[in-house]
Amino acid sequence: MFDLDVDVWELVFRTVAIYIGLLALIRLSGKHTIGQFTPFDLLVVMLLSEGASNALTGGDNSLVGGLLICALLCLLNLVVAMLSARSTRVEALLGGEAILIGRNGKIYYPVLERHHVSRNDMHQALREADCDLDEMRFAFLEADGSISVQKRRPHEALETEPPL
Repeated sequence: MFDLDVDVWELVFRTVAIYIGLLALIRLSGKHTIGQFTPFDLLVVMLLSEGASNALTGGDNSLVGGLLICALLCLLNLVVAMLSARSTRVEALLGGEAILIGRNGKIYYPVLERHHVSRNDMHQALREADCDLDEMRFAFLEADGSISVQKRRPHEALETEPPL
């Protein structure tokens, strides 16, 4: 129960490798996957957890090994958070940036498709912002996967739209 079945450094290496690998996979899956879980997204996260479990432990089922892995995962998360807070490059690389998905009452459907955001999700965000399409000034897909909508002020003129 307390004796490790594998070397400590093997657990450390496995944990760091799995953490970096899963971080890259989640980052590549897009903003929407992170921000708003569908039942399918939840299933994928659960299966990722199960799939990574054996790769993390390398056959070690000891209490010490499990606690070491958990502590290392928390430490890695803290390091990533600290690096993101101190560097805008790291923050953009790991966290992403907001993307313009609509402006002046026009929704950029090709951008929505590229980021796997459904039209329904976009229209839901407009409803939640109590904003008709013709009142929309800007709409952004935020780094966390949520959609934020800014309304035009009552007497604000429409700006000319730059080409995409």
